[in-house]
Amino acid sequence: MKNTAYIARRSALLEQIGDGVAIIPTAPERVRNRGSHHPFRFDSYFWYLSGFPEPEAVIVLIGGKAPRSILFCREKNAEREVWDGYRHGPQGACEAFGFDEAYEFSQFDEKLREFLTNRSTLWHALGYEPAWDLRVVAALNAIRQQGRAGKQAPSALRDLRAPLDRMRLVKDEHERETMRRAAVITSAGHARAMHHCRPGMAEYELEAEISYEFRKRGADGHAYSPIVAGGRNACVLHYIENSRPLPDDALVLIDAGCELEGYACDITRTFPASGKFSGAQRHVYEIVLAAQAAAIAAVQPGAPFVAYHDAALRVLVHGLVDLGLLAGGVDDNIASEAYKPFYMHRAGHWLGLDVHDAGEYKAGDDWVALAPGMALTVEPGLYIAPSASVPEHLHGIGVRIEDDVFVTGDGCDVYTNAPKTIADIEELMRRE
Repeated sequence: MKNTAYIARRSALLEQIGDGVAIIPTAPERVRNRGSHHPFRFDSYFWYLSGFPEPEAVIVLIGGKAPRSILFCREKNAEREVWDGYRHGPQGACEAFGFDEAYEFSQFDEKLREFLTNRSTLWHALGYEPAWDLRVVAALNAIRQQGRAGKQAPSALRDLRAPLDRMRLVKDEHERETMRRAAVITSAGHARAMHHCRPGMAEYELEAEISYEFRKRGADGHAYSPIVAGGRNACVLHYIENSRPLPDDALVLIDAGCELEGYACDITRTFPASGKFSGAQRHVYEIVLAAQAAAIAAVQPGAPFVAYHDAALRVLVHGLVDLGLLAGGVDDNIASEAYKPFYMHRAGHWLGLDVHDAGEYKAGDDWVALAPGMALTVEPGLYIAPSASVPEHLHGIGVRIEDDVFVTGDGCDVYTNAPKTIADIEELMRRE
């Protein structure tokens, strides 16, 4: 059954390319080592326009008065299906995925020259995948060599990512529903990790609990390498080793999200390995939680993207002054960036098919204005690495709290719901 969302997106893109031709390939298969490949993951732009899961595929969109959407894919091959699994083949793919035409992948280069001849504009993501750049250039050169026969190659090359990024920035109903389901799975994974955490466990044991819950509930797997960081490891922003034992009196920071039908969820939770926050841990955690609440309140349609970061930053800097880690006023510390040893990232990013999803953050000198349908993360944090200038009772406390939100007509909708208040976390961890 054709998914009308993909057909609608192709139609919308066809309207934007005029009488040009657009080329959107999927990702190549990647060799892991001899005789083994990494699990195939389609290209996000390709998937956004097709929902077609197989490798060796490319979409060609031909604009103009008679627009066409064309898929090239692997041929039907009974022998290869014994080894590698089902293939749709061109005819099956055309019917199942709503394309106007479909051809075998081996015909692409010849057909591309035909499609580009006497067209004014080629839409292609130049530099995105160098192997495809070479194929496109070869097609253009082949057409130019037939100039005396009256054949012309496109004279304009446009970056296809620009219109696609604008489209991907605002999620349609199909995307929002998929992302909500991913959020349910991811929230359950974080709750499971809290519930099963015990002092003396290793970080990888909690990673295993999350991975189990993701797959048990039907997710494709992790949307990115999960972070399971105990104690001072939480002060390393991209810690993915996940191999150390959890200190009994430490906090555990888990940043993990599942991928479901290509869409990412991105949640971070921080909780005590012992099940009970200490006084210092509680103080830092409450600062970050208040910063997140301020940031979420600032996610409003029409607000510049930076507004919710600024809201979180003011709360975090005020908290750092209260902790004695900074001296002076909030404004002065923000202006001087004195907070950066303890908070060195922005409060969030776009979310969708990629965990750091497509879309610009600025248009010229101005931050992009938030609009209904945009999806983003809200993730303030504080990271107090051990040092001579930091009181010992704060050493190694790293806290980040991250949720995913949709911008709505009158604010935002937080659609991730893993436990995050101190009371809810401690209650969950008390249960047998």
